[in-house]
Amino acid sequence: MRSSQTTQADAGHRPNWRIIRSLLPYLLEFRGRVLLAVACLVLAKVANVLVPVALKFVVDHLEEAGPQAVVAVPLALLAAYGLLRFSATFFGELRDAVFARVAERAMRRASLAVFRHLHQLQLSFHLSRQTGGLARDIERGTNGMSFLLRFMLFNIVPTMLEIAMVAVILWLAFSPGFVLTVIAAVVVYVAFSVAVTEWRTRFVREANTMDNRSNTRAVDSLLNYETVKYFNNEGFEADRYDGDLEAWESARMKNRLSLAALNSGQALIIAGAITVMMTMAAHQVTTGAMSMGDLVMVNAYMIQLFMPLNVLGFVYREIRQALVDIERMFGLLGEEAGIQDRADSVELQPNGGGIAFRNVRFGYEPRRPILHDVDFTIPAGGRVAVVGPSGAGKSTLARLLFRFYDVTGGAIRVNGQDVRDVTQDSLRTAIGVVPQDTVLFNDTIHYNVAYGRPGASEEEVRRAIRLADLGDFIARLPEGLQTRVGERGLKVSGGEKQRIAIARVLLKDPPILVLDEATSSLDSASEQAILHALNTVARQRTTLAIAHRLSTIMDADRIIVLDQGRVVEQGDHAALLAADGVYAGLWQQQQSLAAPDGEGAA
Repeated sequence: MRSSQTTQADAGHRPNWRIIRSLLPYLLEFRGRVLLAVACLVLAKVANVLVPVALKFVVDHLEEAGPQAVVAVPLALLAAYGLLRFSATFFGELRDAVFARVAERAMRRASLAVFRHLHQLQLSFHLSRQTGGLARDIERGTNGMSFLLRFMLFNIVPTMLEIAMVAVILWLAFSPGFVLTVIAAVVVYVAFSVAVTEWRTRFVREANTMDNRSNTRAVDSLLNYETVKYFNNEGFEADRYDGDLEAWESARMKNRLSLAALNSGQALIIAGAITVMMTMAAHQVTTGAMSMGDLVMVNAYMIQLFMPLNVLGFVYREIRQALVDIERMFGLLGEEAGIQDRADSVELQPNGGGIAFRNVRFGYEPRRPILHDVDFTIPAGGRVAVVGPSGAGKSTLARLLFRFYDVTGGAIRVNGQDVRDVTQDSLRTAIGVVPQDTVLFNDTIHYNVAYGRPGASEEEVRRAIRLADLGDFIARLPEGLQTRVGERGLKVSGGEKQRIAIARVLLKDPPILVLDEATSSLDSASEQAILHALNTVARQRTTLAIAHRLSTIMDADRIIVLDQGRVVEQGDHAALLAADGVYAGLWQQQQSLAAPDGEGAA
């Protein structure tokens, strides 16, 4: 949910018109199509402006010919009138068809750019994001781009062109009073539309903010469906959601009422201008200064002129909103990627993947340090485990190695290369992670396993499944590998999710393994089977195992004991037990909890 401060800031936010310049690259990608579309636009407007002229001549001929009208009116003139009407519509439709690729490609390019950038942002952004609101921002932003490209080019520009052409025709054919009336009406109409739209934009933005908030609330609640059920909080969630919908309803009502005021004012200006013009024309008809055809032409021009102007009011409102939506989407592109490759970054050469943590210091916040001068080495092909109480900083080590964050002091090196000096892509290609909290895609088991290395062969996928002890489980499923795991993997158990995650990393086949509580969700039998598979695979890899259950890392080459972000002990299992320190205390505690009837084990 967005804070009240954010909402207030949004309410006073003004669109950045300079954003229009940022859309030019999307137009330049299809110069030929844009030029052809503009040509069709001009032809459509010229045909449209000439329709009242053709109508004038038809009426004048009818008036002069009297009873012999059908014979007297040249068929060529009637054909020209029909052709002009058809041409105005045809070239307008052709313009839209030609330009469609430009608008759709712009939406595609922008969506892809935001999608790529969001994946480049550091973990802290995604931990604090609001998925529902973020999705709406992207959706509205891309739609706003399409709207802006189409209507700026094909509504505002042609409307101004049409006004100019009509003004010239009225100036040449009639008295200057007609032109001045048209110009005055347009100026008043535009000024009124802009002023009222500026006033009511805050209601539009408030409605969007409430829409984001309610959508975020709904997505968050549905993603936590089981938690809602555990605590019988369906009513509580519905009440909170309804509260957001009530605020959205109120904002929408203000939006609709202000829109009614705007439309009524615009209609009054249009009606007044047409009345003045027709009064002037009628007077000149009675004096013989104008023919009946001239009166019809003036009336047709006024209707023809104010129809796009009426749309112009809507377009201005929508363009203003589109600018706000695009700015918010581009604001996502403006989010700084906290972890960036240096200009002189090189490819990582793991060569077995020896890892060294050298006096590493780190804190998620400057005032709350997590790690203090952590120093240890994992030789290439070695297996080192990190243990310690909750909150000691164990998982932080894995995040720093993977460069979700950068150290604030010291250095982490792989094969002698500082991880900050190599490309993130090459670093992360060399590391396979089995996380403690496994989240799966809402797709099939096969997709989730194959995600470890897209393009892997079917045999390679099945081999990874066998190594992760998933074969028996999949054999019992009616749809086998094509079984869908549901949102975030909710259709499979915690242990099954963990085995899928292990199969996925085994398929990736990296030189470095990070096991972050990799067997935490497994029963004892499954744990032993997977530990055997992991031990087999880890023999050829450098492995960092982060563990809570000490029984899973007894055979590690070396065990690092962290306590409050500091290395307090290190050695193998036997040496640490003999030292009778922190590790020995943790071991005794876990053995006591595991022993039947609370009986301790030495």
